[in-house]
Amino acid sequence: MTTRQATLWERFLSPVVRSLVDEEAMVRLSQRIDWETEVARRCDRSLIYPEYYRSQNFHGVEGGYLTLGAAVSYDPITQYVLPPNETWVRQCAVEAVRSHPRRILDLGCGTGSTTLLFKEAFPDAEAIGLDLSPQMLVMASYKAAQAGLNIQWKHGLAERTGFPDAAFDLVSASLLFHELPPEVSQQVLRECFRLLKPGGEAIVLDGNQTTLRQNPWLMEVFEEPYIGDYAEGDLVKWMQRAGFEAVDSREYWWIHQVTRGVKPLAVSEREPSFEAFSWEGGSIALA
Repeated sequence: MTTRQATLWERFLSPVVRSLVDEEAMVRLSQRIDWETEVARRCDRSLIYPEYYRSQNFHGVEGGYLTLGAAVSYDPITQYVLPPNETWVRQCAVEAVRSHPRRILDLGCGTGSTTLLFKEAFPDAEAIGLDLSPQMLVMASYKAAQAGLNIQWKHGLAERTGFPDAAFDLVSASLLFHELPPEVSQQVLRECFRLLKPGGEAIVLDGNQTTLRQNPWLMEVFEEPYIGDYAEGDLVKWMQRAGFEAVDSREYWWIHQVTRGVKPLAVSEREPSFEAFSWEGGSIALA
C-alpha cells in the first residue's frame, strides 16, 4: 500500500499561512450568516454536480468547495497565496477590458472578489457571478451587500450556463481553468463565445502556463488535481479554437497571465468596404 506524501503546502506553507490568518475572525464571520437558509436560497436543486467537481478535494480541502469551511477560509488564505497582492492580480483582469460593457458575467466567481472589482469599475453595468458552490455564492452575496454593490448570483455550470445566446458584452473567468480538466476548459470557452455579443470580450485570469511548465515544483505547492494538464495546455490556442479573434496573453509577476479574446463582428457589422461601381466612363474600384 502506497502512503501519500505530504505536499509542499502541507509541509511548509500551510503552517506559515495559518499563523497569519485570524481564525477567530473567520469563526465570527461564519456565525453572522444563517448558512442553512442562505445555501438553500442559492442552491439550484436540479443541478447535477459533474464528476470532475464532486470527486476532487481542491486545495486538499475535504469536500472541495461544497463546504462552509471552504467558503469562509477562501479569502483569508488567498490573500497570502496570490503574490504579490491578491487585489493587484485580480485588477489585471479588469484592466484588460478595452470596452465599456453593459452586461458582465463572471464564471467560477467563487466568493466574488473579481466580480466586485468589475462592478466597481463599471458601476452602470449589470453584473452576474456564477459558481458551482452555493456556499461560495453565499459568501459572495454577503461581501457584495457589505460593499453596497448590486450583483446577481447564480448557481450553475460554467460550461452550460443556461443563459441565452449573445447575452453579454463581457465574460470573465478568474483562477478557474487550472481547476478544470482541459476538455472542460474548452467547453467553457465555447460557452463564452456563445454568450458574447459580436465584438464582446472574454477575459481569463489564471496561472502562467509557461511558468508552470518550466517550474513543476510550483504545481506541487497546492493539491490541484488538474493543474498539470492545464500547464501543458495553451489558452491562446484554446480561445482561437473556440472562435475568438485578436487573442492576446500577457504575463504578470511571472506566475500569472491574463488572456483576452474578442468575438468577431458579423459581416454586416464590420466596417463598410467600397465595392466597384459603374459610371459613364467605365468602372472604378475603391478599397
